[in-house]
Amino acid sequence: MGAVSRYIAIEGPIGVGKTTLTHRLAADLQANLLLEAPDDNPFLKGFYDNPERYAFQAQLCFLLQRAGQIDGLRQPDLFAEPVTVADFFFDKDPLFAELTLAAGDYGLYRELFNRLAWAAPVPDVVVYLYASSDVLVRRVGQRGRASEQSLDADYLQRVAARYQAFFADYQHPHLVIVDAEAMDLVADEAAYAAVRDAVEGPPGRVHLPG
Repeated sequence: MGAVSRYIAIEGPIGVGKTTLTHRLAADLQANLLLEAPDDNPFLKGFYDNPERYAFQAQLCFLLQRAGQIDGLRQPDLFAEPVTVADFFFDKDPLFAELTLAAGDYGLYRELFNRLAWAAPVPDVVVYLYASSDVLVRRVGQRGRASEQSLDADYLQRVAARYQAFFADYQHPHLVIVDAEAMDLVADEAAYAAVRDAVEGPPGRVHLPG
């Protein structure tokens, strides 16, 4: 890696494969690993079963959890390490809030988000993975997480659409956009190598497969 990227963020909708890629990149780059912890959100199962009742609690819990995790990146001991690879970045948090919160709740959420966001470090590299909602539904079913089994295709499609809209306008000096349906990042070594090379390569807006 030329100029060392200290903070690499892997993003994408539920089931797209971001955590798997995060683990592999972190291992290859001998990096710190920073992962979302959905199982630590006590409201998540309730949200999936009854969104209207639990959306606000679940969203605030995730917001504060992510803020705490990201804050660790600003500590000197972590900055002494060469790289941190995360399976999220803070700017994406409102995507889910926009989908699930009522107007009044969203206003309160957004005020809190804005107070926390100013201090959040910006990733040196962002990798955005996308796939069709049919693929997301299949992958969510295959991984068999109990909390996700009530997710339906409509919700996953809306999440994927919000991600697509966000990254269509997202401006970042080093953004790697990956069709995770066309590229098998688990079984195809060449596909994974292409993503790794784009992460380690010069800044720019890169689309894979090219």
